[in-house]
Amino acid sequence: MSISLQPIIDCHHHVFDPANFPYATESGYHPDGHELATPAYYQAVMEAYNIQHSLIVGPTSAYNTDNRCLLATLKQGSGKFKGIAVTPFDIDSDRLATLKAQGVVGIAMNVAMLGVEPFLQLDGLMARLAELDMYAQVQVQDDQLLALMPLLQRSHARLLIDHSGRPDVTAGVQQPAFQALLSLADNGRSAVKLSGLAKFSREAWPYRDGHPYLHALLNAFGAENCMWGSDWPFLRASERMDMGTQLLLLETLFPDEQTRRQILWHTPQRLFGFGL
Repeated sequence: MSISLQPIIDCHHHVFDPANFPYATESGYHPDGHELATPAYYQAVMEAYNIQHSLIVGPTSAYNTDNRCLLATLKQGSGKFKGIAVTPFDIDSDRLATLKAQGVVGIAMNVAMLGVEPFLQLDGLMARLAELDMYAQVQVQDDQLLALMPLLQRSHARLLIDHSGRPDVTAGVQQPAFQALLSLADNGRSAVKLSGLAKFSREAWPYRDGHPYLHALLNAFGAENCMWGSDWPFLRASERMDMGTQLLLLETLFPDEQTRRQILWHTPQRLFGFGL
C-alpha cells in the first residue's frame, strides 16, 4: 500500500497562532511568514495527507513555557491531538496532573537548546512524571546524551527520544553517544522518534548521511517503539521542506508496509492513547 493511503499519526509538529496567542516577549525566536502554523492550517494539512492524529510539541521558540496555544488546540481537536508541554523544571504534581487531564502526555526536555547542565539533577521532575505515567521527551544532540545517561538510568519515567537523538553524523554509528542511545532500548520504557533528519544531516535532501542512524534505531528499538514526526512547519529550515516529500522519504527508508504501519499508526496509538 502506498504511504499516501496509509492512516498517519504525526508525532512531532508545532502550532503558532500569534494573532490569538501573542509570543512570549522573552522568546529568542518569533516564527513569521511561511513559518506561521495555525491550528486551522495544520488541520488542512492533516486532510491533505491522511493524518488522523498528531502529537503537538510545545515550542521553545515563540512560546517557551506559555502553553495556552497548545492547550487551546488540544481542546479544539476533539481527540485528534495529544501534546508535549514545555514547563518550569519545578512544576508540581498537581499542575502536571492538570496538564495530563487536558491531553498532555509528556514534558519537553530541550537539552539541545539549553545545554546539559540544567538537566543533570532533575530527579524530582522525573519522579513526578513517573508517578503520573507521563513522558520525558528528551532532545539532545551530538554527545550530550552521555552526560544525561545517569539521570535517565536512575529514573523510572517513560522516555521519548526526540529527533533520532540528533547524532553527529561525522562520528559514525559506533560513536559512544549513539551507542548509549541504542542501549536505552533495553529498559522497557523508552521510545524514539525517527524524525529530525534535516536537523542533524550534513547533506541536502534526502539526507543520506543520516539514514544509517534511523535504520540502527529501528533495529534496536523495534517498530513497536518507533514513530515518525514531520517537524512541521520546519522552523529555520536551511532549504525547502514539504510534508509530502518527507512522507515519500519515509516510504523509501522503510519500504516494508507492515513496518511503516507500525511506525505511523500502531505504535503512537498505543503509547499515547489515541482513540481511547
